[in-house]
Amino acid sequence: MTHPDRVGSREDLASFVRSLHRRHVDGGGSWENADLAGFLEALAAWVDDADGWYRNTGREMPADGDWRFFARALQAATTYE
Repeated sequence: MTHPDRVGSREDLASFVRSLHRRHVDGGGSWENADLAGFLEALAAWVDDADGWYRNTGREMPADGDWRFFARALQAATTYE
């Protein structure tokens, strides 16, 4: 699986998401948040606390993240085939 720190392009992000999907299909039952509701709740909680995660891991929170792109991608996935 591509490591999140190696995602540097839209193509890398798509590859990373596909890798997560494969891991879920192959053994998602072992995930802490294996169903969509739990996954989305955990995603929201992590986004809320991302500055803490970055601080605790000695990294700097990216100031220039494209939050709208990610939000649009999540929204589009509710209807995209």
